Amino acid sequence: MTEHADHAGHGYIHEKDAYLKRLRRVEGQVRGLQRMVEQEQYCIDILTQVSAVTKALQSVALGLLDEHLSHCVVRAAAEGGDEAEVKIREASEAIARLVRS
Repeated sequence: MTEHADHAGHGYIHEKDAYLKRLRRVEGQVRGLQRMVEQEQYCIDILTQVSAVTKALQSVALGLLDEHLSHCVVRAAAEGGDEAEVKIREASEAIARLVRS
């Protein structure tokens, strides 16, 4: 995981509470999945819930990616220099990870 000291400037900060709310909802869904397995519920029902959790996480990831592109990458591109190349490479690598997942 990459650490950045300048986290006050992260693009998602203005939506932080919304992201936390969505992630808490996903956390609850995952706990529900654990209960389903503990209770030995039907495989297809569990898989349906896994799909819902996966889509919810993908939604969070796409939102964060959009924030990164529209804030961090745009700011770095406007400033120019090596930082712009770094931010674009980070975004490209994040997109590649999302596509592979």
